[in-house]
This record gives sequence, C-alpha cells and structure tokens, in this order.
Amino acid sequence: MELRQLRYFVAIVDHGSLSRAARVLHIVQPALTQQLQQLEEELGTMLLHRSAQGMQATDAGKLFYEHAQAILKQVSDAKSAVAQSTDKPTGTVVLGIPQSVSGALAFPLLKAVRATYPDIVFQLTEELTGNLTEQLRSGRLNLAILFDDGQLGNFAGKPLVEEELMYITRSDSQFACKRKTITLEKALQATLILPSIQHGVRPRIEQVVRQQGKQIDHVIDITSIAILKSALMADMGATILPVSPLLAEIERGEMRASSISDVPLSRTVTLCASKNIPLTNAAMAVENLVLTVTRELCISGKWLGTTNLMP
Repeated sequence: MELRQLRYFVAIVDHGSLSRAARVLHIVQPALTQQLQQLEEELGTMLLHRSAQGMQATDAGKLFYEHAQAILKQVSDAKSAVAQSTDKPTGTVVLGIPQSVSGALAFPLLKAVRATYPDIVFQLTEELTGNLTEQLRSGRLNLAILFDDGQLGNFAGKPLVEEELMYITRSDSQFACKRKTITLEKALQATLILPSIQHGVRPRIEQVVRQQGKQIDHVIDITSIAILKSALMADMGATILPVSPLLAEIERGEMRASSISDVPLSRTVTLCASKNIPLTNAAMAVENLVLTVTRELCISGKWLGTTNLMP
C-alpha cells in the first residue's frame, strides 16, 4: 500500500467521481482506476461502488476513508514539523470544538490566530463531543476542546475553565424561574430540552441527577443547539446548559438564566491533544494561544459563568 493510493482514494470519495478526481490529481483516469483496483485487491474488499449520485464509499470504504485521512494528515504534519521554524510556525492546525463552547470561544480564537500567526492555516471544526474524541484519537484533529468526565486519560489535557450549568428558559415562559436561583428538584419538574447523550454536557447532568437520587422524567432530546434554541423560544420546555451557547438571547432579554442553588452543577472544559502523536510547532503555538484567549475571556467576564483554572 502506497501513500499515493490513499491520496487517490480520498480524492475519489471527496469528488464523488473518478473523472473529477483524475483532473484534480492530474493523472489519466485509467491509471487512477488501476490504482484503486490494486488497493481493493490488497485489502480484499470493495471500497467504492457506482450509484446515481456517482462513486460512493461502501461501509468498508467509509471506515478506510477515515483512516486514510488520518494517515495523510499525520504525514503532512510530520513534513511541516521538519520544515517549520519555532519563531514563525507554518502548516495546518485543526482544532475541534463542541457546539456548546463554540459561541464563546470560536470567533475570538479565530481572530487571535489570524492576527498572531498569519502563516498557519487554522481550521475549526464544530462537532459533537463524542465525534471529537474519536477524531482526536485517530489523528484527524491536532487539538480538541473536551469536557473532563474522568475518561480523558488517553489524552494530554490542560484544564481551561470550570463552566457553570444553569436553568434557562424563555423570559416569559411557563417554566421560568422568577428568582435568580432554583433548586435541582424544582428544575427537574419542568419538561427539559437537553442535548443528546453524545454532547459532553448531557452525561454530566445525568451523573449529578443520579448522585442526588433523582431522575429526569420529562425530557426532549435535541442534538442541534440551533433547534434547541427554537424549542426554548417556542416554550416547549426549559434547559440546563452553560450560558455560552445562549448568551446572545440572554443578553437581549429573550431568555432567563437561573443558578441551581443546592447542587454544584458544572463541567470542566479541557484542551486536549493526543499522547501518541507529537504536536507540530504550529499546533503548539495554537495550543498556547487557546490558553491565552480563554484566560482573557474568563477573567474579563466575556465568557459568562466560568471560573479560570489556569495559572
């Protein structure tokens, strides 16, 4: 198996066509077809099949595609690590960020990287926490923002902030709390609109509720933060979330947030990297910038509901 075969296969999947992939790769289509056939013979399985939509990956092809992407990225990172200098880092850095943190951190970090390291190609990918964990483990991400649930031992982690989870409703909601605080028992009496279990915040809520000997009886599972916002504004229920993904609505007075007074309910936001894949100079530079930007947002109060965990 050769790297060029991985590169060819990824191009075919990305472009959905042998002819388009051949044009992008600057090779003739028969040669590309031959390389694909050799790859499939070596693996002993079909990776692609023709459909009305073009060339589609089989189930085996989808799995191989993920590994091929990770391998190609690590090769690219290795080349960058050898070529780049420490005082002017270059190369591509991919940071994964959960939806519930993106609203507070993504844009300030993007601006900071562009201003400080213009030669770094910085890519932000917003995903469910479960997806980020797998992508970081496989090497498709250089860094990821994750939540410390006691199972981050496979990664090198640096705690950033402790983020409070609050009871949030539409301002005039039937489920709204008129005070600044609410008990957990009272919060659980409402219909709760919560992210699915793949989100880092949901397991934390479930854990605390179980520890208090209680359970969530009325819940609406919604994966998308955007749809969750719409459900809140339609007054279908309340939620328990950090303030950051709903900050704009709270500041406009459209939503109301109350602290849960009788039970500590928060999550530890952690910057993670693989223990097995070395960071390039560019990735280390971005890592340090994440720490700096997060500290500034927390101390300035721009990232509401957080406590700084960095020295």
